[in-house]
Amino acid sequence: MIASVPASAAARATLASFRTPGLRSMTDCLFCKIVDGRIPGKIAYRDDDVVAFHDIAPQAPIHVLVVPRQHVRTFAEMTPDGPAPSVATLMAGVRRAAEHLGLTESDGYRVVVNCGERASQSVFHVHVHVLANRVFGWPPG
Repeated sequence: MIASVPASAAARATLASFRTPGLRSMTDCLFCKIVDGRIPGKIAYRDDDVVAFHDIAPQAPIHVLVVPRQHVRTFAEMTPDGPAPSVATLMAGVRRAAEHLGLTESDGYRVVVNCGERASQSVFHVHVHVLANRVFGWPPG
């Protein structure tokens, strides 16, 4: 088993300051700030729909977060007919990011979405974790 890389104290403090379930403003959103370049992030992929960046506390040798450019709080807020990006658009962006990172089905990779505080969603801008280059167990923990 590969151990995760611990985040720096500064990174943990920054993340903790943005863990606000009630957050609705794009101006206060950590991921919106990474998307628009107001704070640095290690960008792995970007296109017109999504931005993918490396997680500050990786749980696998490859661990990126794929976020829609438009602020959407949770996966549950994504609807096919609303103003938010669709699930299909987000997941197509996840696939493109995985391809860009050289990930293939034969290599295997995991795609995870946490929806809501009880599911351990830590930043309230919908995001998809893409994890790879280690063996994953089932059920997930």
